[in-house]
Amino acid sequence: MERSRPPYEPLSEALDMQGLPRSTVIPMESPPEPPPRDHLVWSICTTLYGNVCCLGLMALVYSVKSRDRKMLGDYSGALSYGSTSKQLNITALVLSIALVALAILIVIFVASGTITALKSIMNEQEHHPFYGPT
Repeated sequence: MERSRPPYEPLSEALDMQGLPRSTVIPMESPPEPPPRDHLVWSICTTLYGNVCCLGLMALVYSVKSRDRKMLGDYSGALSYGSTSKQLNITALVLSIALVALAILIVIFVASGTITALKSIMNEQEHHPFYGPT
């Protein structure tokens, strides 16, 4: 059986491993972290549809400030303004939902009271048909 030669050339006898580098370090850049979010679209929607106590407008202002800081490369300032915008958007959303729920409850109670009052008036007119305008 004949041994085949390896595809590489063996080291010469005069060269030893002491002269060769032991490891190779390849510097690699870490991937850039994503820029902070500015929540601009959410702020525009909050301004147009749920601007309770002008919180949507304030969120829009902070979103624009966050976007400006991001364009300038100030990621810590952009993160601060972006988180403030997010908090204002959440507050405006919660208040808008609470106000809509309150309005629905008021309409239900007023309608229920009106129906009850009409039923009592109709019931009273059945027992006393000569009362009222002629």
